Amino acid sequence: MTKRTSAKYKLDRRMGENIWGRPKSPVNRREYGPGQHGQRRKGKMSDFGLQLRAKQKLKGYYGDLTEKQFKRIYADAARVKGDTGENLIGLLERRLDAVVYRAKFVPTVFAARQFVNHGHVMVNGKKVNIPSYRVKESDVIEVRDRSRQLAIVLEASQLPERDVPDYMDVDHSKMTATFVRTPGLGDVPFPVMMEPNLVVEYYAKN
Repeated sequence: MTKRTSAKYKLDRRMGENIWGRPKSPVNRREYGPGQHGQRRKGKMSDFGLQLRAKQKLKGYYGDLTEKQFKRIYADAARVKGDTGENLIGLLERRLDAVVYRAKFVPTVFAARQFVNHGHVMVNGKKVNIPSYRVKESDVIEVRDRSRQLAIVLEASQLPERDVPDYMDVDHSKMTATFVRTPGLGDVPFPVMMEPNLVVEYYAKN
């Protein structure tokens, strides 16, 4: 098992939830945490514990971002007018790797980061290889011609377990996606409940 795959499975087990909705998640078989004491961890969580867990889950979902990266996105969300939790979700969904994942150009958000890094993606006709690049509304994201026949791309577009959300307009025959609008929490097809309000509380107190 690769390091990246084991990290994904470890996150699912630690959270006790199938956070990406994958059929192969170990949580589908066992809902308790990893380790010999995993089954005994069902005690009532403190407010801090709930807030920390909400942060780890959201951070993990987007490819297990580093704390520094995630905190920077949170700070940007807090600076913008409006609900900070909603802004946070909007900014996370505007990351280029998240957009590539949502468009079903690749099967996982981890693969999306690698795919962008390796120069397979263009934004408005220009190659962009920075996964954290922030997409704007009406930007056109496309898979480069020479990358369209990669097995990972062909496999991803056929995945039955997730649909392309309505804030993106995707044409798999041309391998292009238009980022139509910035979504709110209710628009994002998370397989599990995300609680950005608890993330806001976590950073407000710590």
